[in-house]
Amino acid sequence: MKFSDRLGKLAPYPFVEISRIIAEKRAAGADVVTFGIGDPDIPTPQPIIDKLLEASQDPPNHRYPETDGLPEVRRAIAHWYEQRFGVKLDPDKEVLPLIGAKEGIGHAAFCFLDPGDVALIPDPAYPVYGVGTMFAGAESHIMPLYEKNGWLPELDAIPGPVADAAKLMWLNYPNNPTSAVATHEDLAAAVAYCREKDIALLHDAAYSEVGYEGYRATSCMQVEGAKDVSLEFHSLSKTYNMTGWRFGMAVGNADMIKALFQIKANLDSGIPQAIQQMAIEALTGPQDCVDANVEIYQRRRDRVVKALTTLGLTVDVPRASLYIWARIPEGFTSAELAARLLEETDIVVTPGSSYGKYGEGYIRLSLTTPDEQVEKGCQRLESWKIPSPQGG
Repeated sequence: MKFSDRLGKLAPYPFVEISRIIAEKRAAGADVVTFGIGDPDIPTPQPIIDKLLEASQDPPNHRYPETDGLPEVRRAIAHWYEQRFGVKLDPDKEVLPLIGAKEGIGHAAFCFLDPGDVALIPDPAYPVYGVGTMFAGAESHIMPLYEKNGWLPELDAIPGPVADAAKLMWLNYPNNPTSAVATHEDLAAAVAYCREKDIALLHDAAYSEVGYEGYRATSCMQVEGAKDVSLEFHSLSKTYNMTGWRFGMAVGNADMIKALFQIKANLDSGIPQAIQQMAIEALTGPQDCVDANVEIYQRRRDRVVKALTTLGLTVDVPRASLYIWARIPEGFTSAELAARLLEETDIVVTPGSSYGKYGEGYIRLSLTTPDEQVEKGCQRLESWKIPSPQGG
């Protein structure tokens, strides 16, 4: 059987590989503590579940849904956006529900890129930005993110011919994997750059509602002129512990929303309406669950940072996101240190190299692990000694 060339270009998706390793270790009897995948362990709030149970009994919800979602869910998204960010959206033209943000992010490349086109992709970054670009037959120009720059791209460093050829730029703040945040001014600079160069700006804001010590993330849509060139992607996965229910949304420029709708209309059949009813409840119901989640994650953050510091790693305390990004000692690759941790302590972390070339030298730890497992893992980290690179 002959398969497409694009399959040969695909590396194993890192989180599928992590899940496989965990399953193998546990099958062998290991007591594995995973700080790997960012999948909230906290249950979906009960009022949201109750809405699903109610909606599942309604026969119209058993049929094909519309690609652009129920009018009520689009209105709920627009209402949430105005309440949270002070930005008004036309629910019929500037809002599109998604089967999880990942689906929309992956499909977005097909809206803007033809074979041979150029996309500006940050590194380290969520792998789907680059994979979507490759699926569209386009080329990725890497925008390196450096710790010294607060993990923000240096727009002035993009070569002129590349900027002139680029059709698309991806940004993601609060950032996965680095947990970096962007100010209003940072996003305004990106909007101005993309307006000047006629580049579509796509901002992944999946972690906007996980902020610590009162930090509140900025929306790209709060920037004047952003709607001229931008789409922003959000997810209910991390905000309301709904990873398994698959609901996200894209908002922004009406023509860009229409383009994404056209792609989706030909490739998927929309979000089950009962799940759309869950989303309406999440977005319009009591929001105390969001603060409760953040309180849990902040407690875990502080414990893991303490353990990593005791171990001897360099860690900046995150202001947002579900992740800790830790610098590793010289002499190891991130994959080597992750392998040693797994082999010697039964702890799973994600190598920084899983997020690109410029993620090397770091490991990522997720805070979506139950408290007792976090404590167990931290005790193991604190009692472990980092071996010499030669293993001595």
